[in-house]
Amino acid sequence: MSTSYLEIVELPDGRIALRRAEDQESLVVLDFSADAKEFLQGQHVEVAKAMLNVGVQMAGRLAEGDFEQDDAPRVLH
Repeated sequence: MSTSYLEIVELPDGRIALRRAEDQESLVVLDFSADAKEFLQGQHVEVAKAMLNVGVQMAGRLAEGDFEQDDAPRVLH
């Protein structure tokens, strides 16, 4: 991924997107269900920001080779 600035935006349909500041194409899109938005009491944008922030940090660590990959099955929680 290039070193351009990234921005988090709320799309007209309510989804939250991560994209390059100079581009309209989304790199990642988060779509919270109505139930999730209700559970989060309107704070879904803050949750999306946190999720995307951690994801970008993780991608940076992967790009730097900080993680070893193995063939063992992974459990996703």
